[in-house]
Amino acid sequence: MFRRLTDDYAVAPQIALTDLAAAAADGFTLIINNRPDGEEPDAPQGDAVAAAAAAAGLAYVAIPVGHGGFSAAQLDALDAARAAHPGKALAYCRSGTRSTHLWALAQARGGANVDDLCGTAAAAGYDISMLRPIMTSLNAGA
Repeated sequence: MFRRLTDDYAVAPQIALTDLAAAAADGFTLIINNRPDGEEPDAPQGDAVAAAAAAAGLAYVAIPVGHGGFSAAQLDALDAARAAHPGKALAYCRSGTRSTHLWALAQARGGANVDDLCGTAAAAGYDISMLRPIMTSLNAGA
């Protein structure tokens, strides 16, 4: 269920509260919620995930990404969360796609090779090729 992008970063589709114990057992230290509350009323909402993460000894950060796209503030929030909580992070959204996109954009902005990012995401089952122009632009500004 957890799709590893790097040794210290994985993404997942919507997690259940019971998945947090498995994440902790797998060595994750940070849960990143990329789903806006209310997007799917039957899914666990942020407060419930935050409480279950705390009970499992995990840090929790919400960086909601709606279907309207990504912003520099979201990239900044991801960078800040990673800096504040070093270790293994697990990000989730409905399918893992938005979490993968956010990770790739932040990595490109930090100077990571765009071809490598596309290959890494593809190996985890995510096609991010449509982000190539924006990643290249972000990468050029790194």
